Amino acid sequence: MSEEMIHHARDGFPLAVQTGGPAEAEEAMPVLLLLPGQSNSHHWWDRVRGGFEEAFRTVTFDYRGTGNSRGELGDWTTGLFAQDAVDVLDHLGIRSAAVFGTSMGGRVAQMLAANHPEHVWALVLGCTSPGGEHAHERKRETRQWLARGTREEQQAKLHELFYTPDWPGRPEESTLLGDPTMSPREQVGHRRASDRHDAWEALPSINSPTLVLHGTEDLMVPAENAALITQRIPDARMRLYPGGRHGFFEEFAEQVVPDILEFLADVGPSGS
Repeated sequence: MSEEMIHHARDGFPLAVQTGGPAEAEEAMPVLLLLPGQSNSHHWWDRVRGGFEEAFRTVTFDYRGTGNSRGELGDWTTGLFAQDAVDVLDHLGIRSAAVFGTSMGGRVAQMLAANHPEHVWALVLGCTSPGGEHAHERKRETRQWLARGTREEQQAKLHELFYTPDWPGRPEESTLLGDPTMSPREQVGHRRASDRHDAWEALPSINSPTLVLHGTEDLMVPAENAALITQRIPDARMRLYPGGRHGFFEEFAEQVVPDILEFLADVGPSGS
């Protein structure tokens, strides 16, 4: 990340925006907008974004209630976060971007591509679901297991859901396990936004070239959702990562980043 600035959404909410990539090439490079998961700021991408920055100018922003985007609590939805993404791109003078969203960020990316297609020239969705009654939800025992224990124990459980036993990192080293600066009310706002997401009827209207990625051992968002999304979005492609859990895009970055770059090179930028 090379720069952070504050832009304001159309309703006045302050949004912290970060850009990355070679400064001297910013205007000429295509743009990749990275959308993080629930209750996370741009730090979700700390260990991944650099892999994209030889080919792309990267853009992130802190969702409302995370990082440096703080203000009045409201009725937050994935559609609102998608509108915030549009406002960020507009402030930066970016007409269209490739968009990579994971987990709740994938839900936001669905709404962005469906409701604001002119801003999305390619779409990559990772470890996410369409939401609503058609989605495959995590098992009840997983929810109950995750909810028990102290914060430290819950962080350790999250770490287990995100990474395989082969991953050498510790829970306190991960940037994927939630923004610790969030208040309980902000966390609830994010959870409601994610839980109420339902893009089932909107997915067939998405006309951006789309790549759907998922780890096969994801217990947070079951991998069956990848096939659902791929079937609903016209001409979408799917790639599964054997053994991958919810943080597969970080743990398997040496595979995932080249796969995304290859896809984006294949479909080609337009009007960024």
